[in-house]
Amino acid sequence: MLEWCQAQRHWTLEQWKRVLWSDESLFTIWVWRMPEKRHLPECIVPTVKFEVFIGQKGSCRIPTVLSLVHQELVELIRSSQVLVVSGETGCGKTTQVTQFILDDYIERGMGSVCRVVCTQPRRISAISVAERVAAERAESVGDGNSCGYQIRLQSRLPRKQGSVLYCTTVFFLSFLFIILLSHHSLFLNLSLSPCQNLHSDVLLIIVKDLLRVRQDLKVILMSATLNAEKFSKYFNNCPMIHIPGMTFPVQEFLMEDVLEMIRYRPQKKEQRPRWKRGFMQGQNSRPEKDQKEAEYKESWPCYARTLRDKYSDRTIDVLEMMDDDDKIDLDLIVQLIRHIVLSQEEGAILVFLPGWDNISGLNDLLMAQQMFKSDRFVIIPLHSLMPTVTQTSVFKRPPPGVRKIVIATNIAETSITIDDVVFVIDGGKIKETHFDTQNNISTMTAEWVSLANAKQRRGRAGRVCPGKCYHLYNGLRASLLDAYQLPEIMRTPLEELCLQIKILKLGPIAEFLRKALDPPTEEAVTLAITHLMDLNALDRSEALTPLGFHLARLPVEPHIGKLILFGALLGCLDPVLTIAASLSFKDPFFIPMGKEKMADFRRRTLSRESKSDHLTIIYAFTGWEEAKRRGYKFEREFCWDNFLSANTLQMLHNMKGQFAEHLLGAGFTSSKNPKDPESNTNSDNEKLIKAVIVAGLYPKVAMIKPSGSKKRPVRVYTKTDGKVCIHPKSVNAEETQFNYTWLIYHLKMRTSSIFLYDCTEVSPFSLLFFGGDVTIQMDQDQETIAVDDWIVFQSPARIAHLVKNLKKELDSLLEEKIRSPAPVDWSNRQSKDCAVITAIIDLITTQERPDVNARNTEPRGRRQYHNNDDGGDEYENCCISSQPREKLRP
Repeated sequence: MLEWCQAQRHWTLEQWKRVLWSDESLFTIWVWRMPEKRHLPECIVPTVKFEVFIGQKGSCRIPTVLSLVHQELVELIRSSQVLVVSGETGCGKTTQVTQFILDDYIERGMGSVCRVVCTQPRRISAISVAERVAAERAESVGDGNSCGYQIRLQSRLPRKQGSVLYCTTVFFLSFLFIILLSHHSLFLNLSLSPCQNLHSDVLLIIVKDLLRVRQDLKVILMSATLNAEKFSKYFNNCPMIHIPGMTFPVQEFLMEDVLEMIRYRPQKKEQRPRWKRGFMQGQNSRPEKDQKEAEYKESWPCYARTLRDKYSDRTIDVLEMMDDDDKIDLDLIVQLIRHIVLSQEEGAILVFLPGWDNISGLNDLLMAQQMFKSDRFVIIPLHSLMPTVTQTSVFKRPPPGVRKIVIATNIAETSITIDDVVFVIDGGKIKETHFDTQNNISTMTAEWVSLANAKQRRGRAGRVCPGKCYHLYNGLRASLLDAYQLPEIMRTPLEELCLQIKILKLGPIAEFLRKALDPPTEEAVTLAITHLMDLNALDRSEALTPLGFHLARLPVEPHIGKLILFGALLGCLDPVLTIAASLSFKDPFFIPMGKEKMADFRRRTLSRESKSDHLTIIYAFTGWEEAKRRGYKFEREFCWDNFLSANTLQMLHNMKGQFAEHLLGAGFTSSKNPKDPESNTNSDNEKLIKAVIVAGLYPKVAMIKPSGSKKRPVRVYTKTDGKVCIHPKSVNAEETQFNYTWLIYHLKMRTSSIFLYDCTEVSPFSLLFFGGDVTIQMDQDQETIAVDDWIVFQSPARIAHLVKNLKKELDSLLEEKIRSPAPVDWSNRQSKDCAVITAIIDLITTQERPDVNARNTEPRGRRQYHNNDDGGDEYENCCISSQPREKLRP
């Protein structure tokens, strides 16, 4: 330790580094400012101690605040089987704790029996942290060195002994028992995300059970926003340690401070009456949220009186006026940005907004002002819909005199660090998905942030110098924020998780999930098990069926897994794998600012009037492959012209390869090449591909009915929800004429309305052969054939019985193929397999265009819903059981 009597306040770590750097030396010397006390100060003090760290030349391992408690931390890890580490953002817990463990074993001559696995919630963090640690150890990442990473479809592995592996939680679950079978001392560093994701919860249950039988297994739980006491209690009151942060002080402002500061008054806007807003909010709200809102309204008058000593009457009036509107005021944010630009020092501005509509709206408002059109500003939207090039530009520092403004979702809270941010504007809302078990629908709404979210957002402003954070909610609202977001296991469908529990042989599903840190409701578990039984993935005793076994082995949710299997069995593998990869990851389209209409037009053009979002993905992917074969220039032009992300398309390509390897391993195909000719005999048959989509996604069916309105000629209904809307990004959003009256969809979600995010028009024969149970009925002396008693078609008796018999043969054939996987021999036309499938394909392919002017039956039930159509009624009768009777023709 060296004593310095007078440190310069303005000196940075880089300046100290330059002072002590010697290119000729055999060592690199790093200096770190260390105060007398164990916690770092809010600012640099005149008298400081320095610790000199000497490492190998080429190393860039800069000491962090964790260096202050290095020995204490190592001792705790040695003496404890489980340790909870809560650390402020930037304290070095993710990069340093793993190295402390490995270095400790190496120093004790036991390095070859130590293996450290550190889970990360996101792919990007697993890669970036591994690269950082490898650089600190003067090594390249992977290549048999001491540090590497493993994520889906990508890996750079370290050596098996004496190493640190960073991986995603999903990957670790998939290969859990392979890793645990190793005979090395195993350390699991579990990095937990603020929202406590689904796979982390499952991993915690498994690890807790394993600790009883693996005494050499040690677990370190780490997070910046960890509820340490809660996790410690879950692991039998294990020890805890808190690591202070190294961020600079951040001055915080609430909504009343902002209004007083910039003297903002909102423009008068036409709002929906309170009762209408309450009605819509009531559809999406949960009891605990309703309770919070009631408490807020009850406390408001008292809180408003306390403000009168500190703020002007104008500010309080505006605060109360804005409190009546549940939307984020983008005009306020524009005025606040102007205030920062005109009156504050240099530094990037980071704005947190809940979704794309808000990001796009704020960008438009800023660009409408002459001030922000100049080259003195760089405005960067950050969202998954934006192209990768735009996303990476967020890390680049602008030239002197240019201010960067980043408009982002909560991705900027934890996944990435923009190191030049000085000012943060916290919109106060976050998009959160909830699963309504009563109505069997997911809802996505903008909820108030949690205290953990607010803390993370504030921390973004203090990474390089003192910063400022403006929270766009008042002090009363701040006092009522939840401490943490609701864990994902309590607000998402559980089907995929249930299959993983069964394939890992972890016991009865409900019993296993009751051991979770935050157990899901019994209703959610029961609904998931019922869905899997309806899908024929579980039998009535909750055991995996042959189909369920294969679905559990595929790294996708069950409906997409079934889609993949049917694509292989029916000889249209390559296009179906494209659809499956897109549905399980994301579609390759992006939306540039200011070109939304052009992007929509290009997407519709690519659809080739197929009336299918899923086929549109196939056409886009096929066009990209053809352009790529012609060279980089053609690939770039194709993606640019059609608003496609080349990186996403490449990811889909890699995922298809992974799916094909799974199918080969299971015996469904004879090659790991998705384009193998034997697996793609029928890949040019678009009607068959639509039928396979039905096989995978059924019973997600919607019905099209004429509306009688010129503005919206058709309306769409589902059996459980009544009237729904096709999402604006779908190629069918503005479609006015359909060939058939049925749609199959993958994602249905409630936001402002209930939206079908992707859908495909399908024929009656597709539903009859690949939908649910088929029955023949009589209705007013007319013989009909029905799927699950609600999708009903007129049919002559001969055709109805032919279809039912063929359906029975197909089900028997597919069940046998699932039980004993083998590729269909399409060259042997005399085989029963080929004969049955070919007959059905011929029926599907040659079906004539139906009569869309079909009569409807009288409704057997009614449902009320909120009608969002312009000029429409607030309530309307929805005929759930009214089915068009399309005529089947051979």
